Amino acid sequence: MAKTQITFFCKNCGASSGKWIGKCPSCGEWNTYVEEVVHKEKAEFKKTWKKEGVTRTLKPVLIDEVERGNEQRIALQDGELSRVLGGGIVPGSVILIGGEPGIGKSTLMLQIALQFTNKKVLYISGEESDAQIKMRAERLPFSNPDCYLYTEVSTQKIGKALQELEPDIVIVDSIQTLQSELIDSTPGSISQIKETAGDLIRYAKESGTPVFLIGHITKDGTLAGPKLLEHMVDTVLQFEGDRHHVYRILRTTKNRFGSTSEIGIYEMQSGGLREVSNPSEILISQRDESLSGVSIAATIEGMRPLLIETQALVSTAVYGTPQRNSNGYDAKRLNMLLAILEKKCGLKMGMQDVFVNIAGGLRVEDPGIDLSIVAAIVSSYENVPIDSKICFIGEVGLSGEIRAVNRIEQRISEAEKLGFKTVYLSKFNKLPLEKNKITIVQVGKLEELLSNLFG
Repeated sequence: MAKTQITFFCKNCGASSGKWIGKCPSCGEWNTYVEEVVHKEKAEFKKTWKKEGVTRTLKPVLIDEVERGNEQRIALQDGELSRVLGGGIVPGSVILIGGEPGIGKSTLMLQIALQFTNKKVLYISGEESDAQIKMRAERLPFSNPDCYLYTEVSTQKIGKALQELEPDIVIVDSIQTLQSELIDSTPGSISQIKETAGDLIRYAKESGTPVFLIGHITKDGTLAGPKLLEHMVDTVLQFEGDRHHVYRILRTTKNRFGSTSEIGIYEMQSGGLREVSNPSEILISQRDESLSGVSIAATIEGMRPLLIETQALVSTAVYGTPQRNSNGYDAKRLNMLLAILEKKCGLKMGMQDVFVNIAGGLRVEDPGIDLSIVAAIVSSYENVPIDSKICFIGEVGLSGEIRAVNRIEQRISEAEKLGFKTVYLSKFNKLPLEKNKITIVQVGKLEELLSNLFG
């Protein structure tokens, strides 16, 4: 009988120790070590995976002598996920997708599995039964005759199923439910996640089969388990959104094979998740009359230009300390813009409550929307509406100057495509060579902008 071994693991970085330590010597965090019972021996799952057309280097070779294979990305019918991954699935890659409970992670992955028509997909679930997954699949407008379901949590049994079936794509829902029989700790513990994720990653690399891992998140929004899990996988996707709204955002936080600034937008419907190919139309609300405190900004998310609606409400503070609240926009940057308006434009913002919101539940970090935020705040402060056909592009500096932003041609083109008549931008931006039907107004300081808009 093997001897029981107790090991302490760091919840932050996954480092192990034979005794409890107050401060982790690896990552420097305090009070992150937890006790777990482990039992180490040779695992049955760890066998050599061989797949036709996949070769593995068994000895060190010069990088110039490595022959690049003819591996191509696996095409997806889902254009949003394909864009986020960088143009398709890379063979042998491991993709981790996380999100809040009920946000639609399992629905998205089942939808992807059913969209393949010429690939053998194995959907492994440790949370639901076959009948429950079948009920969800019947609501989706897709069908894949080569989609297999396997409800199991033991990695040893999963390894045998992978060897027998030899699928083209594997989806695991979720990594926190898997358990290795060779480790005595409970599922979801640090040692179990490290062991099971390591087995699946080794399988993906040796067989060339892409693996999707669904991961739970903690109450502070980070992926549950050791931070090491995010380092081990190739791509980390975050599925965001509010369960009370229909729109979901798929965002890349790590991608070894593409950009980390791409987003995909979906609309949750009774028949699954619908791709939103033109998000600018849903992010701009349809109004039949002019309202104060509303302006339109042109931003860039990855390679995609978006037009978003920025909303502001300015009212007299009832209590001594004014409130500063923002949804979807950096609160510290909002305070900076309010200080600039008071210092450079003479607006008395010190005793005003200010609320800023990005419509549609989107969170934007692009400084190019500063000009639109300022315009919306002044519009609400003066109670004067802004023409709904005006778009704003520009970053605001501490001296009140309007700074140039990148990729101005794409922003202007998106505004022109959606029927906007006028765009305000920095005079330091170089205008595109081609002639645009839209009127371009270049300003250098906030005073010029406010004079043109409000007189």
